[in-house]
Amino acid sequence: MESFDREKYERAKKKVDAIKGFHSHLKTFIIINLIILLIRANFLSLFKIDSFDPQFERWLDWNVWGTFVIWGIALVLHGLYVYRFNFGFIKRWEDRKIREYMNQQNKDINDLL
Repeated sequence: MESFDREKYERAKKKVDAIKGFHSHLKTFIIINLIILLIRANFLSLFKIDSFDPQFERWLDWNVWGTFVIWGIALVLHGLYVYRFNFGFIKRWEDRKIREYMNQQNKDINDLL
């Protein structure tokens, strides 16, 4: 019975840690992207540039919005995973890796005996 409670505790702790990790990821996303957008909005005044190459400005815009979009997609996927919109392939991969490591440990123990 105690091992069952311990197992439930470990699963609950893992879930809480995953949620904390997602919230940390979300805070980092918001802070960094706000900084990037503020820098982009004030680029001319920050660097005292009256005019610059339009290609550079397009490159800068692509990087600002590209960072936001790509990182945003990753954040959404992270949130879906954490809040249990389980992706079957990830669960199957985890189960397969656990079995693989357990088999390797059993093999190592048998080799020592």
